[in-house]
Amino acid sequence: MGNAPTERYKEAGVDIRAGDAFVEKIAPLLGKTRRPEVRGGIGHYASLFAWPAAESTGYLAASTDGVGTKLLLARQLQRWDTIGQDLVAMCANDLICVGAQPLFFLDYLATGRLEAETATAVVSGIATACQEVGCALVGGETAEMPDLYAAGDLDLAGFIVGWVSEKQLIDGAKIKPGDTVIGLAANGFHSNGYSLLRKILDEQKPDLTKPLTGETETLGSQLLCPTPLYGPRVTPWLKKYPIHGLAHITGGGLVGNLPRILPPSCRIQLERERWPRRPLYQTFQEWGQISEAEMLKVFNDGIGLVIILPAD
Repeated sequence: MGNAPTERYKEAGVDIRAGDAFVEKIAPLLGKTRRPEVRGGIGHYASLFAWPAAESTGYLAASTDGVGTKLLLARQLQRWDTIGQDLVAMCANDLICVGAQPLFFLDYLATGRLEAETATAVVSGIATACQEVGCALVGGETAEMPDLYAAGDLDLAGFIVGWVSEKQLIDGAKIKPGDTVIGLAANGFHSNGYSLLRKILDEQKPDLTKPLTGETETLGSQLLCPTPLYGPRVTPWLKKYPIHGLAHITGGGLVGNLPRILPPSCRIQLERERWPRRPLYQTFQEWGQISEAEMLKVFNDGIGLVIILPAD
């Protein structure tokens, strides 16, 4: 009788033992991201993080996001080593836009049936990305729900908390006419527009194991290239330059994200010829017969982060 409930639960699609084994397997990955402010270990009901604001005035900053239908492409190609960075980047890049430094991160992984090797690869990517941005991975939740997700399905969400002092806060209030707008290049589509990209792939049926004309990486690798972690690149500039505004170019593209940081009295003039559009973008625009206006709204158009500085 002692084992009956667990075995019936396993028959229903949920393996408690597999879940426990998975937690034991990923515990060392979380340990590598530990910061001195973290109190205790994994396994309690909530994670504790020492309040960092004793000596200064500032704000906690928080963001949450997911990876979206890029996960379906990862499943199709059976490559799970890059998705974890996507998850962290989509959250951490938003924090840097207000000048905040990440403190801790939690993930939520939902699946129809827990596949330890796949889940470990995903969490390993999350942990590595957290290390790169200096963020503690303090825990998360793994949910096995066979009636909600089909076998092989996987969904991810991430939650990040950071801190920014009043002095370092970037809220766009200093942006003024005459400022310079600088774009940091994207390395691909990042984590947005994949529902449309996948539809085009279904229509065109290209060989994902070969590169497009004018590109060097295979198309599959390009489409799974993870969203860059902009924080480590931008943080030194925050100390050196009077940055007036930062915009992470995600869903909505340049035309949807830049207005979010502008004061009411300002608009941005983009000179499209100033940056090249890679063959990757050109090809999908042609394959999908996508208008220029829709390209600008759905995709990042080759710019992953925008920085606004005084003209000098």
